[in-house]
Amino acid sequence: MLTPSTASNQAPDMVLFGGSVLSGELSDAASLATDGNRPTALAVTGGIVSAIGGEELRELAGPSTRLVNLNDGAVIPGINDAHLHLMGTAMSLFGYVNIGSAVAADWGQVAKILRETAVPADGWIRAHGWDSSTLGPGGTEALLDCREDVPVVAFDQTGHQLIANRAALALAGITADTADPAGGVIARFPDGTPTGLLQDGAATLMNNALPDVPRPVLHAALLKAQTLLHSQGITSLTEPGLGPGSPGLFDGSGTTGALELLGDMALANELSLRVAVLMLFAGTGGVSADAVERGLASGLGSTYKDRGIDPRRLAIAGVKIFSDGIPRSNTAWMREPYGAECTHGHLVVAGTSDEERVAELGRILAMIDDAGLQAGIHATGDAATETAIELLGGLGPGRARDARHYIIHGAFSSNATLDTMKEMGIGYSTNPSIRATAGDLMREVMGEERFARHQPLRSALSAGVQLNLASDSPVTSTDWRRTIIAAVRRSTPARPGLASDPERITSLEALAAMTSLPAWQDHAETYKGTLRPGMVADLCVLDGPWPDDDRIEELLERRVVLTAVGGRVVHEHAPAATP
Repeated sequence: MLTPSTASNQAPDMVLFGGSVLSGELSDAASLATDGNRPTALAVTGGIVSAIGGEELRELAGPSTRLVNLNDGAVIPGINDAHLHLMGTAMSLFGYVNIGSAVAADWGQVAKILRETAVPADGWIRAHGWDSSTLGPGGTEALLDCREDVPVVAFDQTGHQLIANRAALALAGITADTADPAGGVIARFPDGTPTGLLQDGAATLMNNALPDVPRPVLHAALLKAQTLLHSQGITSLTEPGLGPGSPGLFDGSGTTGALELLGDMALANELSLRVAVLMLFAGTGGVSADAVERGLASGLGSTYKDRGIDPRRLAIAGVKIFSDGIPRSNTAWMREPYGAECTHGHLVVAGTSDEERVAELGRILAMIDDAGLQAGIHATGDAATETAIELLGGLGPGRARDARHYIIHGAFSSNATLDTMKEMGIGYSTNPSIRATAGDLMREVMGEERFARHQPLRSALSAGVQLNLASDSPVTSTDWRRTIIAAVRRSTPARPGLASDPERITSLEALAAMTSLPAWQDHAETYKGTLRPGMVADLCVLDGPWPDDDRIEELLERRVVLTAVGGRVVHEHAPAATP
């Protein structure tokens, strides 16, 4: 079983043995399901996987080789979270007041936390984590007058809406006379006065008024977030949205300055994660071809290249585009009516009609493609998804395949769209944990039949689409184990998943969708994402064997005991046992 690479003529730096090695490849997911024949050891030399095989690999060890006894644990490729808002995650976990469901069970408790929060140095209280799917209605009534002495802004879990108190609304100049911005909604009382709820593009009005997060605060939060992610076995991620459009996304912390800070961290050898960045030229509503054209002309896309940063560590991959909003805000664009308002929604692209908005989206995608960049297209409605795919098809033969444009979230009126995506080489990045945590509300909004089709994971893999699974943190937890379980079970809080659900996938397929398949999205499948000789040694070591699918919840009991990036150990729970 020994499979050496050209680097194996020297003693390895590390040999891990006595467990199981899972390559992360789809082909292995199929074969291991039938024969169960797994390698038990792996060697690392010069930051590269140099050999995979059995216990005979210990014989390769030299005097300075570190021997790591896995004690029946599993080695998997480092996890690649292909849609993780690093800035938003860092600030929500380590920079803002937590008002999530773990600390607040109702709106009264949210208001109590905010009333008792000390006023920060910049005079603004920022909080994060409320979720209408768990708290229900009543947020604006609870928060609009919760503080009179200080402006308060509370960002929701999805990143598509916020609630501001009266003091914050006044400082932002948002009144009854303020018009709804393109792609956004200012919720109002019957007399037109704002309730404090700002959705999608309207959130930009508030984020523009917020002082920038101080660079030292953001830097400290990023270092803490990186430590957390490594402790979970995460070695790569895509940050889907940094740049001048940051006021329209989450808390607005993903500024051009934040993009530059990542570069500073890479040059200072502080950045151990591998990060691909999508630039953001407009937020969750109102993107225009003019804004994208200005952004592309600004030179932002060459920031890291101009500084000589290793693209395998940090690179700008493309541009994030919000084509529509989300179903719970009635801003997803669907072919059939949905929700209490029985609406179709519409694109949140600039324009006054569907025709104008579709044409504008086409111009935007052509600009990104002409610039040689990848387009990551947020689309949660089937009309938005299928329109984006049609527009990508109009770029010309092979253009979408070469750039590896992809759909984020996605919805499909039929699986025929997946066949088109395969043919055109369009990727698909989606988020099972969102379906698992907010699924009951989504079912209510979308309807039973449409929700049952939501996230067609098995159909996507069967069609040959380049599928990956991601957290969308801070919308959901960064814990990839929960994403795996959500893809296997397809449960919601109120309903267990059905064994007969045709869109379930196996846990090893889900693992591939968080390791080897997102490497395709990164244009990086030649050097990362799988455990094969010659690939970088990005590793995640679990303290127990990979569980069978019928016991997949046991994955939550597996602790990550070691994480390595390029052979360098970046997390170790405790010194691993040696013989």
